[in-house]
Amino acid sequence: MEIKSAQFLISNSEASKCPDTEMFEYAFIGRSNVGKSSLINALTNRNKLAKTSGTPGKTLLINHFIINKEWHLVDLPGYGYAKRSKDDRAGLEKLIQQYVLTRKQLISMFVLIDARHTPQQIDLEFMEWLGKKGIPFVIVFTKMDKLKKNQQVSNIAAYKEEMLKTWGELPHSIATSATKKTGCKELLDYIEKTNLEVSK
Repeated sequence: MEIKSAQFLISNSEASKCPDTEMFEYAFIGRSNVGKSSLINALTNRNKLAKTSGTPGKTLLINHFIINKEWHLVDLPGYGYAKRSKDDRAGLEKLIQQYVLTRKQLISMFVLIDARHTPQQIDLEFMEWLGKKGIPFVIVFTKMDKLKKNQQVSNIAAYKEEMLKTWGELPHSIATSATKKTGCKELLDYIEKTNLEVSK
C-alpha cells in the first residue's frame, strides 16, 4: 500500500463522539513513551502528522486520521503512565475500553511494545484483556534500531516465550523502527491485505 494522503480528522474525549462513518479503523496503542506518534509519522511519511513529545503521556484523546480517503488510523492514549493521578489513569482506561469495546469500525489494534525492555506486566495484561474480549491485534515491537541484532532476536524471543505461558497461539508481530522506517511496509501491507479480506 502507498499512502498518498494522510490528514488529521478529529480528536475526541468520548468514544461515542468518534466519526460516524463505515470506514475501517486501525488503532495504535501502547505504554506511554513507546514511540507511537513517531511510528505513525514514519508510516504516513508525514513528520508532524501525530504530535511527538519527549514527555510521556501527552496523548489524552482519541485522535482520528484519514488515510488515502479510505480508512482511519486511530491514535489512542498511552496506558500505564505512573505519574498520572489515580483518577486520571482510571479515566483514560475507561476511554480506551469504551473505544475498543464499542467501536464497530475497529478492524484491528496495533499494540506497541518497546523492544528494549523485558516483558512488562502491564503490556501482557492488556493483550490478555484484548484476547479475552476477542479483539484482533498485532504486536508491534518499536525502537528496534536501538538494539544490536542479537539483542533484537533475544528480546523478541523472550516476549514470545512469556506469552506462550498463557497463549496457545501467538498473535502476528512486526518489528519496527520509526527512525529507519523498518517494518513500515509490512504494517501497510498487513492493513491492505486485511482491508481486502474484510471487504469480501
